[in-house]
Amino acid sequence: MGYVGQEPVMFHASIKDNLLFANPYASEEEVEDALRAANAWDFVRKMEKGVDTMVGGSGGSLSGGQK
Repeated sequence: MGYVGQEPVMFHASIKDNLLFANPYASEEEVEDALRAANAWDFVRKMEKGVDTMVGGSGGSLSGGQK
């Protein structure tokens, strides 16, 4: 039996920093590619600070769909 949580884990950091926890050596291009693969690039690039937007504790500043 496995467990798949419905709430993604996000840290009180920027969108980019949250992605860099998975690969601290990722390039800017790789960060963008990861966001594109997650279908998140379009809304992230429209945010005032883009990938540098702080997500708050557990992603509190993002909607459920954005997480």
